[in-house]
Amino acid sequence: MSHKIVFLDRETLDANVRKPNFPHEYTEYAQTAPDQIVERAKGCDIIITNKVPLREATLKQLPDVKLIAVAATGTDVIDKAYTTANGITVSNIRNYAYNTLPEHVFALLFALRRNLVNYVDSVRHGRWGYANQFCYFDYPIYDIAGSTLGIIGYGALGKQVESRAKALGMNVLINDVADVPGKVDVATVLRESDVVTLNIPLTPQTKNMIGAKELASMKKTASIINTARGGIIDEQALADALRNGVIAGAALDVLTVEPPKNGNILLDPTIPNLIITPHVAWASKEAMQVLADQLIDNIDAFVAGDPRNVVTA
Repeated sequence: MSHKIVFLDRETLDANVRKPNFPHEYTEYAQTAPDQIVERAKGCDIIITNKVPLREATLKQLPDVKLIAVAATGTDVIDKAYTTANGITVSNIRNYAYNTLPEHVFALLFALRRNLVNYVDSVRHGRWGYANQFCYFDYPIYDIAGSTLGIIGYGALGKQVESRAKALGMNVLINDVADVPGKVDVATVLRESDVVTLNIPLTPQTKNMIGAKELASMKKTASIINTARGGIIDEQALADALRNGVIAGAALDVLTVEPPKNGNILLDPTIPNLIITPHVAWASKEAMQVLADQLIDNIDAFVAGDPRNVVTA
């Protein structure tokens, strides 16, 4: 039996994607608009997607689909209630970003604690040439060693962040939905941490979980990092908190709408002490190749009758 496979957004993965180990017909598209999904996936029993959404209205028009192989860890683009009810298997990628994402977290953490962006920008604008001494202290710098990192989300990536934090001499507070040893509540993490990092999925329960009240509970010298999903932090509340000095800084790799073609309140360059990167925390060359290999492993396993990395509703 030959299987028909379509990859709807191939340009999201800068890696070699090997051929599956079974007879198949394979088609890929660099990108796919919502109104192109049905036409391109018609007759396919395997769909590969990273960020192209597959909702009930679309899937109802694709009765041949048996597997949706998500080329990412997050599966919020999939209507999992529909796939579960209709016998469509969903697989995702796991434990591939164990180096790249924690390293990005710490790149952002170093930039925030040492105020690197502000100092680099000020030098570029000539500030150093007007200094009275050999250096200047326009922006506060804080040690990382001895500071406290709060980790909200203690899965595989949260644990990797913790190991790096401890190697740097940081104190660590953790929170997770699971009952893990040493767990404290979110309020304690926010109140006592110098830096908070979010490593949780976007769900109805986590949407806007960090709002004005939560930001106000943090230290004025503290910062927050989000490399998980846009929408976990209330973007308006964050903009207000940074403008009003409620917290010292923030660094985000994610926004609520990506790409932000119609703008975003957090892209206002007048917001102080805010770093935004374009959802690239996951995207080291090494990690993307691990992802690509696992993607095909998932598809091969499904066709062999032994599905792996299956996501349930």
